[in-house]
Amino acid sequence: MFGKLIKGLFGSSGEGGSKSKAAAPVLYDGYEIIAEPTSNAGQWQVAGRIEKDVDGTRKVHTFIRADTLPSADEAAEQMVRKAKVLIDQQGASIFS
Repeated sequence: MFGKLIKGLFGSSGEGGSKSKAAAPVLYDGYEIIAEPTSNAGQWQVAGRIEKDVDGTRKVHTFIRADTLPSADEAAEQMVRKAKVLIDQQGASIFS
């Protein structure tokens, strides 16, 4: 019981920071967007990856935002929307 209390105080409980099951990649303009919302204090944080093969090498941009939403599905949808905007604005320079 005491250990559970300590874990809760310091954010080490099993619930905090756990990731949802990754959704199928969304293809957009030659990029793969993989939403991976993270559970955080009863909310879901917008997170995931943007990937693309560039000159035969797989490039990955990890995408984490401060935004939190009540469900994993909403956080995944928001991640995909924000990733598309980022791709439109920065293109392949996101991997630099």
